[in-house]
Amino acid sequence: MKQILLCFLLVLFVLPGKLQAQIITPQIKARFGVDADLRSNFFSGFLQAGNDDWFSNGGSGTGVAVIDTTGAAFIVQRYTTNPASRMWPLFKGMAYPQFSIVSNRMLIDAVFIRDHHGDDSTVYSGGNKNGMNPDNWTTPVSQGIPDKNDILDMFMHVRRDGVNSTDSLWFFGGLSLDNVTGNRYFDFEMYQTDIYYDKPSLKFYGYGPDAGHTSWLFDAGGNVTRAGDIIFTAEYSSSSLSFLQARIWVHSSALSTTPVAFNWGGEFDGASSGATFGYASIVPKTAGDFYTGMQSSNNTWAGPFQCVLQNNALITNYTARQFMEFSVNLSKLGLDPLVTINDACALPFRRLLVKSRASTSFTAELKDFVGPFSFFRAPRAEVQTNFPVLCNNMVSTIWVNNPINTSIYTWRTINGNIVGDSVGPSINVNQAGLYVVTQQLMDSCGSTYATDTIEITMASTCQVLNTYLSELKVKKEPDAFWVSWQSDVGGASDYFELQRSTDGIHFTTIAYVPVETDRSYAVPDAEAEQLPDKWIFYRLKFTQAGKGSIFSKAVAVNNLKTNLVAFQTQPNPVTSVLQVQLQLQRTQPVELIVRTVNGALLERRKLQGLTGSNNWQVQRNNNWLPGMHILELHLADKVLRKRFLVQ
Repeated sequence: MKQILLCFLLVLFVLPGKLQAQIITPQIKARFGVDADLRSNFFSGFLQAGNDDWFSNGGSGTGVAVIDTTGAAFIVQRYTTNPASRMWPLFKGMAYPQFSIVSNRMLIDAVFIRDHHGDDSTVYSGGNKNGMNPDNWTTPVSQGIPDKNDILDMFMHVRRDGVNSTDSLWFFGGLSLDNVTGNRYFDFEMYQTDIYYDKPSLKFYGYGPDAGHTSWLFDAGGNVTRAGDIIFTAEYSSSSLSFLQARIWVHSSALSTTPVAFNWGGEFDGASSGATFGYASIVPKTAGDFYTGMQSSNNTWAGPFQCVLQNNALITNYTARQFMEFSVNLSKLGLDPLVTINDACALPFRRLLVKSRASTSFTAELKDFVGPFSFFRAPRAEVQTNFPVLCNNMVSTIWVNNPINTSIYTWRTINGNIVGDSVGPSINVNQAGLYVVTQQLMDSCGSTYATDTIEITMASTCQVLNTYLSELKVKKEPDAFWVSWQSDVGGASDYFELQRSTDGIHFTTIAYVPVETDRSYAVPDAEAEQLPDKWIFYRLKFTQAGKGSIFSKAVAVNNLKTNLVAFQTQPNPVTSVLQVQLQLQRTQPVELIVRTVNGALLERRKLQGLTGSNNWQVQRNNNWLPGMHILELHLADKVLRKRFLVQ
């Protein structure tokens, strides 16, 4: 009876999925080209401005490349001068910070990985299956692998088809194999835990608690109470994508539940026949296409890193069917956290492992693998300050040094004082104390994603000299940093020491300056600009004969290698006019953009930035509704962003 029921389910769910759920012609999904080609602004064999893709090949248009290509020319040159380097793996992340809003799409994450090839150190020994506990997988120190199973490069990207957490969530995958004939089989497996592969022990660790995985849990009504592991299994024939199936890891008893977010597809496979846990196939609740797939035509560009074959040959173009690409609408399939657990802020998975299989059967022997590697890991807030030690009447700025524009940063203090706004990527403080920033991934996410803490202390030896000192300042000139001050103290045998620091705490004397008769001083520091640190701090130590030494407060200068000197906005919150101040070291055009935190464009201006201080007024218009907004200044070599609140 169970076999009859299973056959009925296969006919009811799986066969329609194979025949109706897939598209095997070139498509653009969520502005991303799924045409088995790697080029942005190029689609289905022709130049077409506007679609995103894995890489850029120099074509014009608004389409972007999602993979970071920093160092590509050097890597390819090294492939030529040092052929042994072709055996090395390569990892590249997304060209934008995770959760960036680009062209009105939320780019969540992306990755490109070049695997070992030929005599591979990340392959399976015989007898390993998808449904097994990763603890039982066996891997050799190194062994060859058939070219039809040898993974060369792997691609993955996840984005939303819009700027909001309610827009459809899309999964894009790509893979290149050495052999281009016959059928090819592979799996993209996604884990909830931080599973990893330890090469010295040839073992996998960090897998889930349910027979090596994390199982999906449901309540009596079929609602998901906990998301688990997911796998996409794909099959490409000699002509096209022939099959793509989604499965989730569940306890066998879960199959008696009717899920709210998706339907069961009728297949269940664990480590062996009768297994308690296994991967069950799922299909969408609604009919229609939910995945697409293509494979490359002959002479398809292989990307800026080129491609290394199993025999160590370097090629600039794929042969026909060498690169395979697919997309899956996770929202339609019911795997978007917004759909499954009504939480747009949850992440569908934490790590990804890509594998090739020997045959079409889900339980076929596993061959090659890439990963596991982290995914969906937005930068966790890390804070810095320009003045970790305060003197009286000083104000210190604390900022998030790795902000992302879709995160909300909220500050609080344990025993200090925040001057002005406490929401945004930076704050000003004027008292010693502990300061804490809390990061939310998106405006709609109330839960805390990350926190970081910094302590500001009060100096005890900097008050006295300040009463006799005026105009202590530092100016960045083309030849050096010039530190200047005026002081009425000192006699013929007294002197100042100019001290420099890169952390605001530990100072080193860089110059001895005798007391001048005109009481005006200017000292160059030609070495500071060569330092790699973001901020340089200066203070004065004044020594009087027979009376000891006293110190001034510290001043700081930004040492970024850029044309930017200072960027400030006020007031915050804004009621009618936003004041923008920008200092530049050279004249250049500036584009001013105001957006909502979801990326919607509110205002755009073309401005001319002049050398020195620039001050602009931006009048609030009817589009500036109350709430958090983002100001962007696009310079020749940098994009600057600040958040501000509109009341």
